[in-house]
Amino acid sequence: MSRLLYDENNLPSIDSLRAANYDNVDKGTVEPVKRVGVLTSGGDAPGMNAAIRAVVRAGINAGFEMYGVQRGYHGLWKGEIKQLDGRSVSETLQRGGTFLMTARSKSFMEDQGVLKGARMMEAYELDALVVIGGDGSYKGARALARIGIPVIGMPGTIDNDIASTDYTIGYDTAMNTAMDCIDKLRDTASSHERCSVIEVMGRRAGYIALNVGIASGAEAILIPEVPFDFNKDVLRIILDGRNRGKKHYVVIVAEGAGNATEIAKQIEEATGIESRPTILGHLQRGGSPTLRDRTTASLMGIRAIDCLLEKRFNRLIVEKDGKIGDVDIEEGLEMTKTISEQFIIDAKRLS
Repeated sequence: MSRLLYDENNLPSIDSLRAANYDNVDKGTVEPVKRVGVLTSGGDAPGMNAAIRAVVRAGINAGFEMYGVQRGYHGLWKGEIKQLDGRSVSETLQRGGTFLMTARSKSFMEDQGVLKGARMMEAYELDALVVIGGDGSYKGARALARIGIPVIGMPGTIDNDIASTDYTIGYDTAMNTAMDCIDKLRDTASSHERCSVIEVMGRRAGYIALNVGIASGAEAILIPEVPFDFNKDVLRIILDGRNRGKKHYVVIVAEGAGNATEIAKQIEEATGIESRPTILGHLQRGGSPTLRDRTTASLMGIRAIDCLLEKRFNRLIVEKDGKIGDVDIEEGLEMTKTISEQFIIDAKRLS
């Protein structure tokens, strides 16, 4: 790694370091990697432990010394770093969450935080950093890349909203968790002739809501990508169902599309049907990862180490058309991602 030597009271500017270092790192002209750090950042996701395990084990088998950074970027600039061996990641594959822990670091949004993180990497003589997280985590990785730190990003978020990849670690587990909860709520809604309005996670993306809505037979699915008319897209569907003799209803709301409590209140006031809101919240982030998340995380971890072995730095690991690959970090963060119009049409045909 191109070393960034400076003292506490004389921090260089981000721009000067980028000009001096970024092009060289991007072209792979730095010294061979020997010591690699790995961290998880942002919201936790089932499968992150599997990803850490794969990076550590593949890295050790490649001859690297592996180090874990605790509490994401917040822990990086504070120097919460420890060496990991094969034993360190044993019995983690099946566990949800992340044993390295994670945090959202406001300090890393500022130049000073990035520079302090780089200084800690120097203190531990880390040559590269593998970052597992979402778009915010990727932006932190890009900031490090721009000042000469070789980085690899792996997509870890239940929201599946990273544009560069078709699939993100944790997405499948979160959907299965939500679907299981919705099935149980439908049972009680049927017993009491109620409408259940269920809010699922996803930030500004409707991937979880749309998929679990289809899988659970929801009467209406509300997602931020598609504007909805309450009377037409919710009320009319419920009333038409009641007029056909239906006794219970399920409405799925993505957290970026509306508030389950308010929507349930509107439904009950307009129809007289008892309506109960349920916000699944962080329940969807927990639990043992599914087979798909364990496998995808493992294969992505191997790819991350392959990039370092081949001196292909500043890459984002992706899944495209069922295959694991990688793209340039700058290119990846410029990409956009939307739910296909046909998928939305198909969901409506089933309502």
